[in-house]
Amino acid sequence: MKNSIFIAALAVVFTFTSCKENAADKVNEENAVNTENAASTMDANAQAGKYPVMTFDKTEHDFGTLEQGTNVEHLFTFTNTGDAPLVISDAKGSCGCTVPNFTKEPIAPGAKGEMLVKFNGSGQNQRTISVTVTANTQSGTERVAIKAFVNPKAGAGVTATK
Repeated sequence: MKNSIFIAALAVVFTFTSCKENAADKVNEENAVNTENAASTMDANAQAGKYPVMTFDKTEHDFGTLEQGTNVEHLFTFTNTGDAPLVISDAKGSCGCTVPNFTKEPIAPGAKGEMLVKFNGSGQNQRTISVTVTANTQSGTERVAIKAFVNPKAGAGVTATK
C-alpha cells in the first residue's frame, strides 16, 4: 500500500514537472522567434544603412515627494526621427515597482509613439528607476528614467524614545 501511494505521488510530481517544462520551452521558443525577427529586421536596416531613432520629448521624469504606496504614472512620448519603421519589442523597469506599457505597432519615420510608465511608490527615500526599451534602433536599447522621494508610511520604522 505504501509503495502504491509513493508511486502515485511520484507520477503526479512528474506530470506537473513535465507540463511546467513544456510551458517554459514554449516561452523560450517564442522569445527565440521574436529575437530572430528583430535581428533580421536590424540586419536588413544595417544593410540599407537606415535605422529608426527614438527621440524622446523628455528622458527623465521626477514625481517629487510621494507617500509610500502612492501609485503614479507618467506618459513618455517620442518621435521616430530615423529612416526606418521603429519596432519596440520590450520595455522593462529596473525594479518590479515600475511597469511600462508601450506602443506595440511599428512607428513610421516622423510618427509619434508613447510609453506609459506606472510606479507604485514602494521603497523609501530617493528612488531612481530606469526603464530599458528594446527596439530595432542602431544601439538596440534606449533608456528613460523616473525619480521620486518616497516618504515612509506614518509610523513605519519610527521608534519611540524617552
